[in-house]
Amino acid sequence: MTGGRTKPGPHGVRFDLIALVVVDPEGTDEARESLLGPEHRALLGLCRSETQSVAELAADADLPVGVVRVLLGDLLEGGHVKVSRPVPPAQLPDERILREVIEGLRAL
Repeated sequence: MTGGRTKPGPHGVRFDLIALVVVDPEGTDEARESLLGPEHRALLGLCRSETQSVAELAADADLPVGVVRVLLGDLLEGGHVKVSRPVPPAQLPDERILREVIEGLRAL
């Protein structure tokens, strides 16, 4: 399935388990998709029905997460899918600030 590869793509893209995958409408072409392997097409089929996380794709396709990451790397490089990565924890709002906002709203 992966041709012995253990990392996705030449750039070593890392897919978090919660990264969301969606089919790129501009990258869908039946002729191009027919050149893909059955596992690639299965992942595309799962993403076509709804946006899926990497973990959901692995579970639904009954494939190991490492294999799904490599296959998604192929699909991403081929322009078949788009991946939105989760927000890094360092960029999330501070919990203390959120609590103060909630308390302020309650005070109103």
